[in-house]
Amino acid sequence: MREILTAEQTKKIEDLLSQMTLEEKIGQMNQVSPSIVGGFTVPFEELIEMMTDGRISKEEFSKIMESAEQDYHEDEIRAGKVGSLMVQDPAAVNRLQHIAVEESRLGIPLIFGLDVIHGFRSVYPIAIAEAGSFDVDLFERTAAMAARESRASGVAWHFAPMLDVARDARWGRVSEGPGEDPYLGSVFARAKIRGLQGDRSSPDNYVAACLKHYICYGAVEAGRDYNTVSMAMHLFYNCYLKPFAAAVDEGAVTVMAAFNDLNGVPCTVNKFLLRNILKESLGFPGFVVSDANAIRECVVHGIAEDQADAGIKAAFAGMDMDMGTEIYAKHLKDAVESGKLPLEVVDEAARRILSVKMWLGLFDHPYVSEDLMKKYEVLPQEHIDLAREAAEKSIVVLKNEKNLLPLRKDAKISLVGTLADIPEEVVGAWSISWRKEDCVSIRQGMEAEFENVRYFPCGGPEGDVSYNEAVEAGEYGDVIVAVLGETIAMSGEASSKAEIALPGRQRELLECLLDTGKPVVLVLMNGRPVAIRWENEFMNAIVEAWHLGIRMGDAVAAVLSGKVNPEGKLSSSFPAASGQCPVYYNHMNTGRPGSKSKFTSRYLDCPPESLYPFGYGLSYTTYEYKDLMVAEASPEELEISVTVSNTGQRDGRETVQFYTQDVCASLVRPVKELKRFEKVPLKAGETKKVQVTLPKKELGFYDNDGVYRLEDGLFRFYAGGSSADCLQEELRLSFS
Repeated sequence: MREILTAEQTKKIEDLLSQMTLEEKIGQMNQVSPSIVGGFTVPFEELIEMMTDGRISKEEFSKIMESAEQDYHEDEIRAGKVGSLMVQDPAAVNRLQHIAVEESRLGIPLIFGLDVIHGFRSVYPIAIAEAGSFDVDLFERTAAMAARESRASGVAWHFAPMLDVARDARWGRVSEGPGEDPYLGSVFARAKIRGLQGDRSSPDNYVAACLKHYICYGAVEAGRDYNTVSMAMHLFYNCYLKPFAAAVDEGAVTVMAAFNDLNGVPCTVNKFLLRNILKESLGFPGFVVSDANAIRECVVHGIAEDQADAGIKAAFAGMDMDMGTEIYAKHLKDAVESGKLPLEVVDEAARRILSVKMWLGLFDHPYVSEDLMKKYEVLPQEHIDLAREAAEKSIVVLKNEKNLLPLRKDAKISLVGTLADIPEEVVGAWSISWRKEDCVSIRQGMEAEFENVRYFPCGGPEGDVSYNEAVEAGEYGDVIVAVLGETIAMSGEASSKAEIALPGRQRELLECLLDTGKPVVLVLMNGRPVAIRWENEFMNAIVEAWHLGIRMGDAVAAVLSGKVNPEGKLSSSFPAASGQCPVYYNHMNTGRPGSKSKFTSRYLDCPPESLYPFGYGLSYTTYEYKDLMVAEASPEELEISVTVSNTGQRDGRETVQFYTQDVCASLVRPVKELKRFEKVPLKAGETKKVQVTLPKKELGFYDNDGVYRLEDGLFRFYAGGSSADCLQEELRLSFS
């Protein structure tokens, strides 16, 4: 197991443990939230969910929190029976921390955690969007920005990054993770851990990352949230475990277990996952926290008879901290004293939690300073600029018929769609700490960027269509920019959908706009890949803008005007129809691959391939690939190179992607797997040779027993601008 503390710090933890009572050790395992009292019956966790899924507005949430009496569990903190809280107000943090440090028997500080999925106040793009930038440095810088901002509010623990490999766009939480590919997910994971945890020059600059949701949550059956997962173990090891293993190797110090069961055992009480794989095989040194209320839900799962039984099974499996149920606080003492749970289990959990608090510097620096609080009263310009940069790099152009884009600055533009004029809709699912005054809507961005923009609401994902406004839009504009898609509440947690075409009457609106005879640019705002086969056929241009964070409007306008040359690629494949889901590029070979022949793996009413594949994205320039070469540089390494030319008239940045295929193995292998990528700046007319080194050991795979295999044979190597558009070479390799 990797050590996160010095020998001196470890001794301090052991000395502290030796002084703790059983109740105080269990107290460290208990995470609570402020309880809303005075007649308001909804728990704080549900109140947060209500805000994030749109049942109440952020303003309504703030009014409730300001007006309702809140129980912060001060007496329990004073008695050493609370280890963590979910609070983000720095004054409350300092007050509660003072009780813990100055008024409890042993003075153990609290750790304050919060969902900071894609930014704290400076919200940047949702993860599925940011991952499409393929910009590793950007991943790290945005995470570091979030860490600094949250630490100024006393939040030293992020429930992030979300690393679920997700291949089914019906699952709402696909928005929170880096997409369908385990290699891109692993690169994303490492960068986020470096950004959140890497700058330890001051306690003000880093937080504890929390990997979630461990594990296979992105593979829930039918894409339905909280559903069951059945999975072959070779898929578990080769795909879903990889980003988590990479993040643990990079130094992540906490993990959150998933809600789902895996092959019949809920992750919350799954000893194989929590102890055998995570803590023993991967050597994870930190602590594991449950997801909200997940221990209680094991009774509903049917794997625990009652709450006490659920608590015993979770603790025994390796669940160190209970989020929100207080089951540990109520039942573990009796379980230990009756012999149902070994004391060593509680000792280990408390040791791990205390170690992370020590690693965070909370024992020496428990409070938020006044100076730090004031630092982010107004967002620093560098944070605004970074949020905008991330947004610009995450935009993906899907279609650009006859080079309609970029638009002329003096063009008469009819801007259509209610989503274009709602600043709150830019931030995406699971954004909690933003402020409306920091948000830029697409309408605001377009009116600042272009000379002649007129706005026509016309309709959106939840409203009716105004035919009169659609006609007026056609009469005014040289071009129509239609901003359509999903509201924030239509993706994220508890927002799975059976039908992922554009919701409501938005297609009807597009038909009205097309009838005007003017060219139509469809700008999508959404938290998941959407099924847009019809739109792809009839729209003149399509821009995937996702939910891009506080500077979304500026970024979209800059791409539409050509001030920014788009460089984003898709981190998740787009289905042609909802019924294709799950659809992903790195699927297994079959004996009858899909083709035009009827007796193959295909649909009668839909092509077998995705509408837009993983890695796909257009630029305002063009790129040409040639001269793919693969050679054994040494007995341990391969060198792979390809020549890329910018054949257009504009400078750009191309994401050069390298894939492999194990042609024949003892298990059926994917048709293609991403192994490397490089972001390459190319001036107009410039040509570069792009070369990567690939250790031969990375060409192996895990079998169903978790044994890693390197098998001699024929391998195919690919390089290109997307997973579907590649040059190909072959090489026979021996690993002996």
